[in-house]
Amino acid sequence: MALRDTSIPEPSGPVPGATAPALSPEDRGRLLAGAHHDPHALLGAHPVPGGIAFRALRPFARSVSVVTGGKHTPLVSEGDGLFSGVLPLAEIPAYTLHVAYEGGEQEVHDPYRFLPALGELDLHLIREGRHEQLWQALGAQPMTHEGVAGTRFTVWAPNAQGVRVATDFTYWDGTQFPMRSLGASGVWELFLPGVGEGTAYKFEITSRYGHRFLKADPMARRTEEPPNTASIVTASHYEWGDTEWMAHRADTPVHEAPFSVYEVHLPSWRPGLDYRQLAEELPAYVKDLGFTHVELMPVAEHPFHGSWGYQVTGFYAPTARLGTPDDFRFFVDACHRAGIGVIMDWVPAHFPKDDWALARFDGDPLYEPGDGRRAEHPDWGTYEFDFARTEVRNFLVANAVYWCEEFHIDGLRVDAVASMLYLDYSREDGQWEPNAYGGREDLAAMAFLQEMNATVYRRAPGVVTIAEESTAWGGVTKPTDTGGLGFGLKWNMGWMHDSLEYLAHEPVHRKYHHHEMTFSMVYAYSENYVLPISHDEVVHGKQALVSKAPGDWWQRRANVRAYLGFMWSHPGKQLLFMGQEFAQGAEWSVEHGPEWWLLDEGYHSAGDHRGVRDLVRDLNTAYRATPALWQCDTRPEGFRWVAVDSADDNVFAFLRYDAEGRPLLAVSNFSPVVRHDYGLWVPGDAVAWQETLNTDDPRYGGSGVTNPDPVKPEDGCVRITLPPLATVWLTPFAA
Repeated sequence: MALRDTSIPEPSGPVPGATAPALSPEDRGRLLAGAHHDPHALLGAHPVPGGIAFRALRPFARSVSVVTGGKHTPLVSEGDGLFSGVLPLAEIPAYTLHVAYEGGEQEVHDPYRFLPALGELDLHLIREGRHEQLWQALGAQPMTHEGVAGTRFTVWAPNAQGVRVATDFTYWDGTQFPMRSLGASGVWELFLPGVGEGTAYKFEITSRYGHRFLKADPMARRTEEPPNTASIVTASHYEWGDTEWMAHRADTPVHEAPFSVYEVHLPSWRPGLDYRQLAEELPAYVKDLGFTHVELMPVAEHPFHGSWGYQVTGFYAPTARLGTPDDFRFFVDACHRAGIGVIMDWVPAHFPKDDWALARFDGDPLYEPGDGRRAEHPDWGTYEFDFARTEVRNFLVANAVYWCEEFHIDGLRVDAVASMLYLDYSREDGQWEPNAYGGREDLAAMAFLQEMNATVYRRAPGVVTIAEESTAWGGVTKPTDTGGLGFGLKWNMGWMHDSLEYLAHEPVHRKYHHHEMTFSMVYAYSENYVLPISHDEVVHGKQALVSKAPGDWWQRRANVRAYLGFMWSHPGKQLLFMGQEFAQGAEWSVEHGPEWWLLDEGYHSAGDHRGVRDLVRDLNTAYRATPALWQCDTRPEGFRWVAVDSADDNVFAFLRYDAEGRPLLAVSNFSPVVRHDYGLWVPGDAVAWQETLNTDDPRYGGSGVTNPDPVKPEDGCVRITLPPLATVWLTPFAA
């Protein structure tokens, strides 16, 4: 749309033979005010008595001419940027507009000569709330329409009087580009010829109350880098290299496969790196440590860096802080080529109140409920989504599909599920209304989560959805056709809270809290669980993992090593937040990220930190090689207590079994004393048991109390030496 400095050609061809019919004062006023539902009926070319009437809206233009067959016919100014005229033609010709400004001139296609670029099927699916690829219908879509290259702009704003496209090249004035309403769908549409990728835009909305304001595109697939807030026209040109990964992603159900997750906040993992630079470092690091997946704290666009991504304004756009959408695809592709799955935190529970984003989008509550008590999220100063509204539910379901299909995401960890499920969540009496059955469950949110899960699993085989759900809601990971919510996995918040409480106690007091480590097995098979030591547990005064443990520096590290060994052998998948893999002592800082300097050769305690990291690597290596630790995670026959009531000893021992019945014996001693000749029952007729992992190994910074030789059972028991504050794993030799 750049202007070119040329002289204005002399007009040629027929002079208008008749004056274009004047706009009615009402139409003219509504058009210029951005409050007309059908600007195409007023602008463009239309048959009239005596020929074809042309009318263009070009604010600040000195002149406008119609160009037909290479001939220029000037239009007459009607004031306020309107130009019109009538050509004595029998039918509407192919034409362009020649527009002259003070600084130059341009020849352009007239946006108001094009038919709608959005089909009836799209509109039908939008009305029904069943458009599973909504991003292909709404937003800014570069395309060729009626043989002309440009961009189709569409937006859902059913309460608006009018909507216009405002762009960087119109200096954010939308007067020139009013959109048309496509009827009962509530969708507004305009095809702008000549507008392509890289154009910054917003929608200028006139509410039913006459207020006018600019809004970013809810469906924007690329945005300006914050603090700028405009949407950017984009299209993907990325060529994926993960064909093999995608072909085999669904080979093994996730609950029967090894699944250990490294949680990362991308902007702070290595501050200053963009998506492509991260692609060079993060997959290699995660692979070296043996994790199967990396989980990204939210990467969807968000204005406030301090929200860590959990207050999303651009649900369809990877944050521009780290690069373009294709740069993010490059990062995901690099993870896949390294054999690493990518899980993304997804935040459908709420959205911020920024006035340029989703809040009161068309002047009325639209994405949020109309009832203010239900709209306000009491904990976070945000709005909740209106899960009962068909179009809003479609917006979110399609968004989940979008990340899986467009970015090859392998899993969605859904944030704050409990806040969606309960009408009285963080609300006092009188601040909420029961559902139709008198209960506190949000039936609309439940239906949304079921629809989202069912749709994602149908459309994206091999993808897993994971619920961060902190209550005892039943059936979170049960199939939707049996009344469950349909998630693949659920964070085990009970295990996390109980086990961290136990870890924090001095060993001398732990016998009084023994149940905090055993209670999880009472409900271990009620859902398909992930054991999460996430970012939430190492911020806001909760302390880093190693700093939660009591004792001196050696004891704290030993406690953490024992805890990680217990965690990796406990039924359920594992998740560990960055920095905890090498026992950094400080809480996570979003500004500085992990304290990598603790691993530097010149640091006096670097060996201590590297020892914990080496343990995590060996835990993952042994874990992946031992089906007993993951194959029967969701089946009770995969677990058996050996020592469940040894509270006075601070000892826990259990067996894990794979699908073939092959066992692994895991023993944790959370006392700082060595226990010699400790007897433990073992099954079968194995000739001997061999220690395969010991967190007290000197390589990890331990004291070196190990069982180097195979241990032979006697009378169904093995007698081993339990190192202090340590976990050991043993596996049998076959008879």
